[in-house]
Amino acid sequence: MLIQADLHTHTIASDHAYSTLTENCRAAADLGLKAIAMTDHYGIMPDTAHEWHFTNMRVLPRTVFGVTVLKGAEVNIYNYNGDVDMHEDLLKKMEWVVASYHKYTFEELSDDPKVVSDGYIKLCQNPYIDVIGHPTTDFFPFEHERVLKVFKEYEKLVELNESSLMRKKGSLKNSVPILKLCKKYEIPIVVDTDAHFWDAVGKTSTVEKVLKEVDFPEKLILNSDWEKVKEWILRKHPQLEL
Repeated sequence: MLIQADLHTHTIASDHAYSTLTENCRAAADLGLKAIAMTDHYGIMPDTAHEWHFTNMRVLPRTVFGVTVLKGAEVNIYNYNGDVDMHEDLLKKMEWVVASYHKYTFEELSDDPKVVSDGYIKLCQNPYIDVIGHPTTDFFPFEHERVLKVFKEYEKLVELNESSLMRKKGSLKNSVPILKLCKKYEIPIVVDTDAHFWDAVGKTSTVEKVLKEVDFPEKLILNSDWEKVKEWILRKHPQLEL
């Protein structure tokens, strides 16, 4: 296994996903994963989970089948000002936050890389964001070198997303120059599945082929080592017991 923690997964709380947290954790345990992040959609996505889904995560156990569960969300960057749709009081309570552009939340998309880039750079001011979700699609072109340097400065992890590389327009092609720049400037990444069904949890064969193609160093893949992920989380949330 390349990764020890799958940090972007969905449950039936997001209507276009098809598995429960229990099923996802069982699949993770069967593969030998040490952790998953539960990151269902929030806010203005058409099939988002209700806010109570996120406020009630305190009832969940820390581990299921021996797999550590990080209680988080995937929030929407819903404009080009870097704003996200989860309010600060709730963001503070999340243990892991993926922030993503989704075409479904925009009435009109910009094809200007500077506009998209400005949104990403403004997003970096938000201290509660951990991961920039699937930044490889053609729907949101950005100025790679300019933006990736800012991600590193503000400690925002760049996500290589298995589902996106398999299914979203331009993602496979765009992943190569992004990875090359991350390698050049030693920008940490995470490799995630964005699993919407339990059978996809932890499986990253498409991303692994691209990583091999660019000879990407494992030391820059944060979730190749669960201990490194724990250190990252505990710097933000020292009160957690992981």
